[in-house]
Amino acid sequence: MDPKGVKTSHQLSMVNREKLTLDGVTNVGSYDPTALVLETTAGVLMIKGENLHLTLLNLEQGKIGLTGEINALIYSNESLSQKNRGLLGKLLK
Repeated sequence: MDPKGVKTSHQLSMVNREKLTLDGVTNVGSYDPTALVLETTAGVLMIKGENLHLTLLNLEQGKIGLTGEINALIYSNESLSQKNRGLLGKLLK
């Protein structure tokens, strides 16, 4: 969301499951070559794949570029802080 509380747009473009560009990204939760967790204006997005590489990261403009083998895109309505608490709870059990 922008400072006035107005939800900004979120766009996703994927080519051949190998190249992904995103707009509307507000935060990066975690990143490794097999998974990327992002907070977007449309909710938390988990991207799963293999050999994932960030080609663009500009949070001021809300843009991310990614290459690699993309296997799954999973959205959640939880915020990153809620998602991290859930993960921590699972690890501590």
